[in-house]
Amino acid sequence: MSAKLVIFDNDGVLVDSEPTAHRVMSAYLTELGYPMTVDESLHHFLGNAGRNVHQVIADRYGGVLPEDFTARCHERVFVAFQEGVAAVPGAAEVLAELRRRGVPYCLASSSDHAWIDLTLDRAGLRDLLPAEAVFSAQDVGGVGKPAPDVFLHAAATLGVAPDDCLVVEDSPNGVLAARTAGMDVLGYTALTPAQRLVDAGATGLVSRLPELLDHL
Repeated sequence: MSAKLVIFDNDGVLVDSEPTAHRVMSAYLTELGYPMTVDESLHHFLGNAGRNVHQVIADRYGGVLPEDFTARCHERVFVAFQEGVAAVPGAAEVLAELRRRGVPYCLASSSDHAWIDLTLDRAGLRDLLPAEAVFSAQDVGGVGKPAPDVFLHAAATLGVAPDDCLVVEDSPNGVLAARTAGMDVLGYTALTPAQRLVDAGATGLVSRLPELLDHL
């Protein structure tokens, strides 16, 4: 694949935050009377930034979550992240190699900037991802994936045409967003079965992040 810009998702692709976030979310939902395992939380909510939790609980249990559920859940996750969160194996090395090769890259996430900043700081990736290379759904009116807005905004800001971009994503919604934006996308299979990413439209697959370099 030829790419003038590599766009990374954050959670689960660069920062190994998903296990912690979904452990906290599933425990909170269970506490509220809606039993949920970590695996079920990952299946339903990975790549959604929690925005469809209310709908899933309504559909699955006929229940209604507190209006401040998302804010309270984020507070709990932030506390857990303060204890530390690791970079995905190979993330720092891949970013450093792209920089060495002169290949532009950035991050584009459905999460809020505060969430992204905390995870990058705790994972030790901040020096490799300065603020001008970090894009959030907040930058496009809160419209998250599977809408393509944050990917298109990142590409436009950095002056690269969508068909010259290569996205690295680990969720079906992220893959859908990238494909809708007209971008090639590598599905990262660490947390999501490969077939789900292929079904969403992934144009390639990697099981380890350094494999990305073989696609450039």
